[in-house]
Amino acid sequence: MEAELVAELPTGEWQYEPKWDGFRGVLENDGGELALWSRNGRPLLRYFPELSAIGELLPRHSALDGEIVIEREGKLDFDAMQMRLHPAESRVRRLSAEIPATFVAFDVLLWDGEAVWKQPLEKRRARLEKLKGLTLSPRSADPDVAQEWLNRLQAAGFDGVVAKRLGLPYLPGSREGVVKVKQHKTADCVVIGLRWKEKGEKIATLLLGLYDDEGRINYVGSAAVGARKHDEIAAQVLPLLVDAPDRRFSEPNRWGTGELEEAALRPELVAEVRYDKLEKSRFRHGTRFLRFRPDKDPAQCTWREVRPPLRKDDPKVADLLVR
Repeated sequence: MEAELVAELPTGEWQYEPKWDGFRGVLENDGGELALWSRNGRPLLRYFPELSAIGELLPRHSALDGEIVIEREGKLDFDAMQMRLHPAESRVRRLSAEIPATFVAFDVLLWDGEAVWKQPLEKRRARLEKLKGLTLSPRSADPDVAQEWLNRLQAAGFDGVVAKRLGLPYLPGSREGVVKVKQHKTADCVVIGLRWKEKGEKIATLLLGLYDDEGRINYVGSAAVGARKHDEIAAQVLPLLVDAPDRRFSEPNRWGTGELEEAALRPELVAEVRYDKLEKSRFRHGTRFLRFRPDKDPAQCTWREVRPPLRKDDPKVADLLVR
């Protein structure tokens, strides 16, 4: 099943679950042969051999839907997930021991040949909770609990909340019965460069940076400059071209064919941007410019902006897993 992105949590006949940030996967025992399939049909068990132990708990002709995740220091670690997709078998074995993955189940599709997927969600979940040896995603029918997850799970690496409509069977490929809500996140970043749409006249994107613990500024991504705000932004940014450091950036151009010329800026201006997710020290999806922050010193823009530490009372991954 696919999830449609919506702005607010639905209320009524819905079940809520945290949105895990990992690889979606169907774990199956097909007549004694174990397999783990990605959403687009890619075989994943080779990269996560430690999950074979979970597959061996399934009787023949059984399948579970869930998420493959890695937890480190109480947080989900998506970058570590990507490290596991390595072609060398020796590296796969080493990483499976060093950073093992967990299969978090949230639905049962087939069990010992029975087409459980045809049953309504609440019956499938009841079946799932009776199975032994599995790690399950928590669920709740209380929208206040879902809102609390949405408000507090960002620091633990979660990606929002999923709501599933009660009373429906599993609908492969459909968005009819599942929606997802993501909490938009903001960060204050140093404006460290730009890319030209028309050199000297039109700016395509602002290039953004954050300071590390050693005081070095790291490139973290870009924010598009829309036509409506272009002149306002240009008035603030263009004076910073004078006496700028010699700096190059490593993100590929996303403005069609050909490379856009880039230019460094003096790192004196702070911009607040909205972003979806950070992946491998880069904003994963489109980042939206919100406003400049003349009240903030660029040196205050550190990695804590996008990697907030877990507070003492924040939920950790282990606190949520149902075993």
